[in-house]
Amino acid sequence: MKLYDNMDSGNAYKVRLVLAHLNVPFERIELDTNAGETRTREFLAKNPNGKIPALELASGDVLWESNAILFYLSAGTSLLPEDNLERARVLQWMFFEQYSHEPNIAVSRHVLKHLDPTEERRALVETKREPGYGALGVMEGHLAGRSFFVAERFTIADIALYAYTHVADEGDFDLADFPAIRAWLVRVSSEPGHIPINYA
Repeated sequence: MKLYDNMDSGNAYKVRLVLAHLNVPFERIELDTNAGETRTREFLAKNPNGKIPALELASGDVLWESNAILFYLSAGTSLLPEDNLERARVLQWMFFEQYSHEPNIAVSRHVLKHLDPTEERRALVETKREPGYGALGVMEGHLAGRSFFVAERFTIADIALYAYTHVADEGDFDLADFPAIRAWLVRVSSEPGHIPINYA
């Protein structure tokens, strides 16, 4: 299989992390998103949304949207519970990641790390503060007294939320007041097969 990737992307990192935990071989194809390499006719034929990650299977089928790829790869493994309610809880946290967490924490990181700090962009980041810390507060409350997000075991829910939380400081989010999150980050990074976001 081929992973269309960008080494700095948290969404693409989720997929690399699952593949590493499952010890699945793949070909990694780096795309420069800033140079428009995800907007070419060739890539848009694979992913009409023009974003990474995209996973091309041996069959030629292409999956896109990071959490959909995680769900596909983890089926039948320890990373996705078989129990229907637990599986729904995994999806619950993955939807939370995309709707409440990523739009605030990941967007702030992207703006501050990759774009010129114009007044308009600084104002945009400021609007992300309250909802971003709100999402972290939901995570902190849930993790208090828990080791992982679902069923006291490491799942793709943890991987989905880890990707941008562990680099939240790059979006100017301070985790000092979130001890349960900080302890969880250590647990996730200690799981066998773990790789850092920039490992090449």
